Amino acid sequence: MSWLTEFVRPKIRTLLGRTEVPDHLWHQCPNCQQMIFHREVETGKKVCPHCGHHMRATAADRLNWTFDEGSYTRIDLPKVLADPLKFRDQKKYSDRLREARESVKQEDALLVAHGTIGGHKAVVAAMEFGFMGGSMGAAVGEGLVAAAKLAVLQAAPMVVFSASGGARMQEGAISLMQMPRTVIATQMVKQAGLPFITVLTDPTTGGVTASFAMLGDVQIAEPGALIAFAGARVIKQTVREELPEGFQRAEYLFEHGIIDMVVKRSELAATLARLIDLLTSGRREAA
Repeated sequence: MSWLTEFVRPKIRTLLGRTEVPDHLWHQCPNCQQMIFHREVETGKKVCPHCGHHMRATAADRLNWTFDEGSYTRIDLPKVLADPLKFRDQKKYSDRLREARESVKQEDALLVAHGTIGGHKAVVAAMEFGFMGGSMGAAVGEGLVAAAKLAVLQAAPMVVFSASGGARMQEGAISLMQMPRTVIATQMVKQAGLPFITVLTDPTTGGVTASFAMLGDVQIAEPGALIAFAGARVIKQTVREELPEGFQRAEYLFEHGIIDMVVKRSELAATLARLIDLLTSGRREAA
């Protein structure tokens, strides 16, 4: 990055007659290290134009990119006890929550909204990795149950974008209880005869992978997404074997039949619309 700091910035400062160039105008691809102008990042849906790397996206991005014309209605999610265990490590859990809320500008690691995808009604739940690593606590569990109830009420398919480091350790067993609760949420949708589609994004790990994320009628992943339960080093130490390169990436899982599709972000909304159309055609004909 020295060419940027030592050559490009001084040139820009000279041309514009300014002493400082805002840092947020450029983004560096974490894969190929190329610099990308911020407008190009946004118009390209945070996909590197040089190497095709899919950068991490926010929950709000997911909603904007998925619903028709970026138009949707968010729902308020159930309130939960903020710090049930009065947990403290280096900081109080209540302080961590407050900092995360101020940073991300949302209440917890999940957004839920309803609208249309390809003209079809749909409910979408999107996880926010920027909120404490997208960890799953009681709020996320309650939010997914609320999303499932809304899908059943509207007779609409449910789509979930997962992005998580797993269970939220600050909530202990309460966090682990969200695994069966989210499984129940998926069953509510399926028993109503409605499609349940999961989109696994980078990263999808831990208790989220071990629960609702792998229960989709169709399981889609973005290119290069890390999808795992435990970390590669832990697995290697446990089995004492050399592990295949990239064995926890979307492409490897697709080749071995663990997931159904790997879809580029630019094609994801159209793919979801096509899947919803196919999976609901019988229901429409019966009506």
